[in-house]
Amino acid sequence: MVEPKIRIEGVSYFYGDFQALDDISMDIPPNSVTVFFGPASGGKTTMLRLINRLNDIVEGTRMSGSILINGKNIYDPDINLAELRRRVGMVFALPLPLPGTIRENVVYGLKLAGIVDRNRTDEVLERSLDQAAIWEEVKDRLDSPANALSGGQQQRLCIARSLALEPEVLLLDEPTSGLDPISTRKVEESLHELKKLYTIIIVPHSIQQAARVADQAAFFLMGKLIEYRPGTEIFTRPREKRTEDYITGRFG
Repeated sequence: MVEPKIRIEGVSYFYGDFQALDDISMDIPPNSVTVFFGPASGGKTTMLRLINRLNDIVEGTRMSGSILINGKNIYDPDINLAELRRRVGMVFALPLPLPGTIRENVVYGLKLAGIVDRNRTDEVLERSLDQAAIWEEVKDRLDSPANALSGGQQQRLCIARSLALEPEVLLLDEPTSGLDPISTRKVEESLHELKKLYTIIIVPHSIQQAARVADQAAFFLMGKLIEYRPGTEIFTRPREKRTEDYITGRFG
């Protein structure tokens, strides 16, 4: 048995009096693409944000249960949040390139970490852009403004920026929701290569995308984990009627 990269144990989460997650438990294997799918307000993004403690900044919330990465509870008091967020990168639905050039966007985190050697940063720059499937499109204009890129290119640039820090886990929250079909395909294709090096969790923008990319998939509904199985099974032979109803378009 492969040890899970991430173990979620009995996680419940509240925004004030509203319960967003109800006793979620699941093991996420390493070097795989795990999909969180389901209708809006089901708890998918909340669960994603808890994995790198992004919800720490939200007031009036509380959580019970635990989330372990490599066997260590990331909510233990001795956890270094800056180091955790380096190890667990996150890319959002709306691409948010930083002001500056393509090069400056990718190496920004390295410079914050004190890595300024040009040979080293150039090596990471090419590797990260190549992993994000955008190197061939931008290699001749690395010192051009990042905001001059198309929306699809900007999103892949944001993925490259996360990869430059060599995270162990990559979280993607509807990363192709605003992209054209060609850009969406390029992002999806890059996931198959990236999972060889990283553990990836994605909230997809459609059930079709979920079926295309999932090694395993978790169906969230109204804060509950309804079903969690290999993608090849859950999208063809769901065990739960609620999962089948959602996949076949009866609701959602």
